[in-house]
Amino acid sequence: MHRISTLRVSPLCLGGNVFGWTADAATSETILDAFVDGGGNFVDTADSYSTWVPGHRGGESESIIGGWLRSRANRDRIVLATKVAKHPVHRGLRPANLRICLDGSRRRLGIDTIDLYYAHEDDPHVPTVEWVGAFDQLVRSGAIRHYGLSNFTPERVNEVIDIATAEGLALPVAVQPQYNLVHRAEVEGGLAAVCAEHHLALVPFYGLAAGFLTGKYARGEAVHGARAARVRGYATDAGFDVVDAVVSIGEEHGVEPATIALAWLRQQPGVVAPIASATSVEQVAAILAAGELKLTRAQVNRLTKVSAPFA
Repeated sequence: MHRISTLRVSPLCLGGNVFGWTADAATSETILDAFVDGGGNFVDTADSYSTWVPGHRGGESESIIGGWLRSRANRDRIVLATKVAKHPVHRGLRPANLRICLDGSRRRLGIDTIDLYYAHEDDPHVPTVEWVGAFDQLVRSGAIRHYGLSNFTPERVNEVIDIATAEGLALPVAVQPQYNLVHRAEVEGGLAAVCAEHHLALVPFYGLAAGFLTGKYARGEAVHGARAARVRGYATDAGFDVVDAVVSIGEEHGVEPATIALAWLRQQPGVVAPIASATSVEQVAAILAAGELKLTRAQVNRLTKVSAPFA
């Protein structure tokens, strides 16, 4: 187990963005069961999942997780993270909006206290001291245990820390950026240093680059599927060079490419628990295996070198 402030979390976090989208409720529950049975305890979702699907209103993922928590009666075994600010109807970090969205998330999840509540994106229209103060009040009231920042620049993370410190407000404990072998510059270009300076846990999303790093896409072939629009940006010659290396090292260890991609991410400075999602129960084992596998220094260097175009 690893620590995010007072929270003890598994070395991999299960992403809930697919629940109610590419994984129906029944499949999602079997995925969650397999993750917990394999030693995982850290689950990530958001109130905006999955508003991009026609006919969805948001909260679908939270509702599925909430139903699973009630049916399994295992709330005390799970560290649960959700997010606020990107729901198209309730966008932003106005304090009133935070309270409305928090109540909705707690109702759908069926819980009184959220372990880790992220600002899903920055909001330049609200004074920082106001929304940081609102998160502080939520911590003090017991509605949330901790809060974090997702999709924030290094400059803004520093500013949040400075304001919270000056005002005596609760500090964020985690940062959630995109980070993987084909998307490195955002973290390595400054965010990792900021997190190290302020002792913030890095909990990166898209650890598998929307599935691109699982090796299921072939060089020179058209990209299809629910995540095709997100994957196409990675599907370059340089991107497939990275996939080839991931697949090759996976063969050396006798594990899935996904395990290698996540293991590399786990071994980067400051990373506490990469987030990866699964659309079938069979994919969970590869995610969990990354929590145990340690790549050799030569393998880490090989992956770091081949992915240098993305740094």
